[in-house]
Amino acid sequence: MTESVYHIPVMLAQCTEGLAIDPNGTYVDVTFGGGGHSKEILKHLDKGHLFGFDQDQDAEANIPENPNFTFVAANFRDIKKYLRLYGVKKVDGILADLGISSHQIDEPTRGFSTRFSGDLDMRMNQSAEISAKEVLNTYEEGKLHKIFGIYGEVKNAKTLAQAIVSERSSQPFSTTEGFTAFLKKYAPRGKEFKYFAQVFQALRIEVNDEMAALEEMLLGAVELLKPEGRLVVMSYHSLEDRLVKNLIQKGKFQGELEKDFFGNPIRPLEPVSRGAIVADSEEIAANPRARSAKLRVAKKVGK
Repeated sequence: MTESVYHIPVMLAQCTEGLAIDPNGTYVDVTFGGGGHSKEILKHLDKGHLFGFDQDQDAEANIPENPNFTFVAANFRDIKKYLRLYGVKKVDGILADLGISSHQIDEPTRGFSTRFSGDLDMRMNQSAEISAKEVLNTYEEGKLHKIFGIYGEVKNAKTLAQAIVSERSSQPFSTTEGFTAFLKKYAPRGKEFKYFAQVFQALRIEVNDEMAALEEMLLGAVELLKPEGRLVVMSYHSLEDRLVKNLIQKGKFQGELEKDFFGNPIRPLEPVSRGAIVADSEEIAANPRARSAKLRVAKKVGK
């Protein structure tokens, strides 16, 4: 399985530059996937070490044969726990390329894409208990309404939730093809594919508990980073980016920035990049997935 087929890494140079790699430092790629970012980081290491996290079993096919690399088959929310098992208490940099990989989208059996017919699955960890099928067929109406409204920003979320509960009583949902055919009745005319994407995103986030996992990973990252250590995070939708932005700028996920008696900001990180870094037109043309990417770089406060 080649890297180009599995996943084309977005803003590879910018991510690597953001880490400000020490050849003898310790780094973590919490979203290993196709290994594109990890392999680039390894090129810059001498005696340093890189840990790559991924909960998707398919990613294991991309593990590089390199003594400076250790693969950790786990959800990145448990970054602190697993690094402790390897005797690692502090690191020099952490990279996160959030969202879904090209491989997961392009593999029909995984159920992430509206383009193929497959099982309504959407589990990043294929041994997890709850799939999209269970969400659609068992969640109560109010919970479905909340998921579509918050995670997918679906405008007719309440109507959709009611319709799903009504439909499943006689015909349970089982395939992506069947579900998108059902969704057509509720999608705005001419914007069907955007609507499908919003609904599928909402389901994927719920199935994988993505927002809570991201919060846990980010808080763990703050504790793990050495003073001046770098946090590099690439997001693909506003919910993710908002969490990352708030933590960097305000030191917390919600609320206003607090300051000490002298007016200095109280926060564990400070931004390195001024605002979000975005891909240039050339990269977007070559890799359309880069269009929605927002990259933020921060460093741990302290000496």
